[in-house]
Amino acid sequence: MADLDDRALARRLHDRFGFGPRPGDLDRGADDALGRLLTAAPAATPALQLAPPAAPTKDKQAKQDANAARAADEKKLLSWWLGRMVATDTAQERLTWFWHGHFATSEQKVRSPFHMLGQNEAFRRLGAGDFGELAKALVVDPALILWLDGNDNRSGAPNENLAREFMELFTLGIGHYSETDVREAARALTGWTVKRDSAQAVLTAKRHDDKPQTVLGVTSSFTAASFVDTVLAKPESAAFVVGRLWFRLVSATPPAPDAVDRLVAAYGAKRDVTAVLRAIAAEPAFRSADTTLVKQPVEWVVGLMRALDVRWESLDDKAVKQLGTGLRGMGQVPLRPPSVGGWAAGGAWLTTAAGVARLTVARLLAARTASKPADAEAARVLLSVDAWSDRTRDALAKVDKPEDVIAVAACAPEYVVSR
Repeated sequence: MADLDDRALARRLHDRFGFGPRPGDLDRGADDALGRLLTAAPAATPALQLAPPAAPTKDKQAKQDANAARAADEKKLLSWWLGRMVATDTAQERLTWFWHGHFATSEQKVRSPFHMLGQNEAFRRLGAGDFGELAKALVVDPALILWLDGNDNRSGAPNENLAREFMELFTLGIGHYSETDVREAARALTGWTVKRDSAQAVLTAKRHDDKPQTVLGVTSSFTAASFVDTVLAKPESAAFVVGRLWFRLVSATPPAPDAVDRLVAAYGAKRDVTAVLRAIAAEPAFRSADTTLVKQPVEWVVGLMRALDVRWESLDDKAVKQLGTGLRGMGQVPLRPPSVGGWAAGGAWLTTAAGVARLTVARLLAARTASKPADAEAARVLLSVDAWSDRTRDALAKVDKPEDVIAVAACAPEYVVSR
């Protein structure tokens, strides 16, 4: 298992903890990359403000206007977030993106960009620190409550969706809780209600079951926060959380048991996500040349823009729309995960249809960069690829326009897969 050299390790750090290097980033080495990625920095772009959704109405025209406003706000939020990904040089946006996939919530059902933005900001604000604080914020997050039918969860008629997914997908994993735990946890979470024009969910006392519940062997009249504390106190929770970080940032191959032990130790009593990233970066498997990860479509698009030094604000409305079409063609649009389980991984992104959409986007971005690589070697340097395979080099030899060189190179396995 050969180790990466310093430059290749710097590239991997930028690929896995950020959205890929900018020109010149790799010259500063791996230590600099890790330090900058894990250091807090001022916001890369201004904050976004969105209005709450309009009040329900039976008026046909008012409904149409409200739907149009919602669609416009969703596009505004999507564009703002993608621009922030391109502009941000720390791990903050990659973690925001990771948590969006982990606590997967879709605007299609939530129907409120206002509440989706609130969730997005919670990921950004809390996602690099204590996972317990993030989990407590998310269990009463308005968008997640709407997504998992929490508004229907009331005393006497509990809805189990949020309680089940919170334990199964977000904190513990399958096999570490019982159906009784789900029923009791649902009772503990009754009464949390989302109001259309409020950024915070509220606990409605008359809808809340305040009788004692027994969850994971603990009996109490749980609050939402004490329920989270009880779940995260299970030893399996730490291993589950660090395992999900590994799966999305390192490899689909699970970490070895001794690696899990080290990552759990780094996570510690403070449940420190940044400490886990530091520990991941020190793992032999992370530093191995054999450890690969297929880039998700969003990661590939944002990374290519960064490599080509294409600024989001330089794109006109037509180009932004074309990028959105390209992401849909590749199967991944932020704010629209297909289910509460999030997006696929690995080879699922390497379909023929995704490849066609990827080439279209690559051509779109290649036409907007000042970089003009004349051949395969220039494209390799531009995209921070270690080496081309003979097959890719032969393909690049058949194109002569710089834009085509970029497009073909960006769709090559050596770039689509983070190595």
